[in-house]
Amino acid sequence: MADKVLVKGNEALGEAAIAAGCRFFFGYPITPQTELSEYMAKRMPKIGGTFLQAESEIAAINMVLGASSAGARAMTSSSSPGISLKGEGISYIAGSDLPAVIVNIQRGGPGLGGIQPSQSDYFQATKGGGHGDYHLIVLAPNSVQEIVSLTFDAFDLADLYRMPVMILGDGMLGQMMEPVVFPEHSERVLPEKTWATDTTKGLRKKNIINSLYIKPDVLEKINFERYARYAEVEAKEARYEGYLLEDAELVITAYGATSRISRNAVNALRAKGIKAGLLRPITLWPFPKDAYKSAAKTAKAFLTVEMSMGQMIEDVRLAIDCLRPVHFCGRTGGMIPTPGEIEAKAEEIARDF
Repeated sequence: MADKVLVKGNEALGEAAIAAGCRFFFGYPITPQTELSEYMAKRMPKIGGTFLQAESEIAAINMVLGASSAGARAMTSSSSPGISLKGEGISYIAGSDLPAVIVNIQRGGPGLGGIQPSQSDYFQATKGGGHGDYHLIVLAPNSVQEIVSLTFDAFDLADLYRMPVMILGDGMLGQMMEPVVFPEHSERVLPEKTWATDTTKGLRKKNIINSLYIKPDVLEKINFERYARYAEVEAKEARYEGYLLEDAELVITAYGATSRISRNAVNALRAKGIKAGLLRPITLWPFPKDAYKSAAKTAKAFLTVEMSMGQMIEDVRLAIDCLRPVHFCGRTGGMIPTPGEIEAKAEEIARDF
């Protein structure tokens, strides 16, 4: 087994991307993800890859589109305002049915906001973020080790389903250091990229990558075909982690770094005799609806914990068909909820059981 190394989240993500076969990185500096760009600037030339600091976020995402269209594994990263600027390009990538990996290490907003950790880009990530009918696969790690494993998965899923994948972290995960094992990357069996605009070698007709369809019936047909693929993603790729759910009367649900704080709260609540459990979505899209439906059979209430104004609440309510009340405990603007705050809210809810 490989040795553990102490590494920062942003840098672990970069090394995992390289191990996964990423050879093109296009970015633009913005706190709190700049270390990822810096890491790729140092590492890419040493492995024969390409690092380019673009003149803007808009340029960077369109460079990803170009590299991906040629069949390469390409990635970009940014933080909240920068992802907003990339929104049009992300829609173009989705509309061209191209694989790509986009990293968002979130900061407080809206607007320029602040540089502290946040989870207030949930709507942007899970509901599209750009124009048109499309989805991203959204992966939400909660540790530096999981950043590594989900980065491997991100590139494979992007290629498998020919769609963009977002790794949605936050400033806390990007900046924290933890011991990590970098395992050998074992790819899934993936389809050949027969669609790529690489050389034809005179063996086939040239490929054209395009997202413009003037005839509405043609565009509708393509959207229907794309959504059939999305349905396959929903059926096969939804992921979650459950903790002490078997007899949980109060299900606390949180993702990313906030789920670690919530787990501590669950343990403290159990010590006080309150039957709490944790349900952590790992894929924010596709949302693990079946896990929530199952938890709702025995739970009396849900408590959503976020570093936002409660953006995940809607998906929790939809997943459980509003069969149980869904409460909220969170902080915003770069503030982080404490285990004590979560415990106090949980105790308030449990008094009504």
